[in-house]
Amino acid sequence: MAPHPRFLPVWQIMAPTSIGKVTFVSSGTDDSEAAREQLVALYGDCGMGEAETIVALGGDGFMLETLHRVMDRPVPVYGINFGSVGFMMNDFAPEKLAQRLAAAERTEIHPLTMAAILGDGTRHQGLALNEVSLLRSSYQAAKLRILIDDHVRMDELICDGILLATPAGSTAYNLSAHGPILPITAQLLALTPISPFRPRRWRGALLANTATVKLQILDAGKRPVNAVADNLEFENVVEVEVREDRTHSVLLLFDPGHSLDERVLAEQFVY
Repeated sequence: MAPHPRFLPVWQIMAPTSIGKVTFVSSGTDDSEAAREQLVALYGDCGMGEAETIVALGGDGFMLETLHRVMDRPVPVYGINFGSVGFMMNDFAPEKLAQRLAAAERTEIHPLTMAAILGDGTRHQGLALNEVSLLRSSYQAAKLRILIDDHVRMDELICDGILLATPAGSTAYNLSAHGPILPITAQLLALTPISPFRPRRWRGALLANTATVKLQILDAGKRPVNAVADNLEFENVVEVEVREDRTHSVLLLFDPGHSLDERVLAEQFVY
């Protein structure tokens, strides 16, 4: 049987003699695992603990998971797409990986930090590279009060939820909720309602990245709300405070001409 065109036999690829300390991680799908085995055979694998570069094979969800694993470590992550969209990933090409890594453009991302108070009074924290979202968890619409820097900006928002997105996350759930796309270097955050009912014409706000957003859940017993920071979820929250956290960061690598800021710009001209 002929090999899949994406996976050439190792003997057909001229691998460099040195690629530095690199580790390969995969999302576990058949294709991503086959690619990981081929790359390890070509370039070796030093393991996560010693890696100077991490190559993540999977989709955008797996990329987020990998970035959370290496938060605050000065180790850049180069993603290779084996998912559906691959907005944060590069194309798969096993040849010349060392040259691609050496030429890659770096993008630094700072996460949002979420502090959530639950109905039982307990406090929990989470970090989000894309967005923090509040979502109704019953058939009842949520009722929220919005405070920016401790100043009440909206007494009552009736909606399915609301989210605060980073520039990196503005093309994800935020865009699906009709929020604005933010340039990756913009010092802004997007506050976007999800299916707002009252006030009906409110479409959200652009905030400085220094703003602290507090969201209070009104009538939380009757209208329960969950809070989600990327893939970390807390149920039955009564108050959530969100702000950008410059004490944490991650580094992404992209092939020249395909950087994250270029992709965000291009997304604004899709029609």
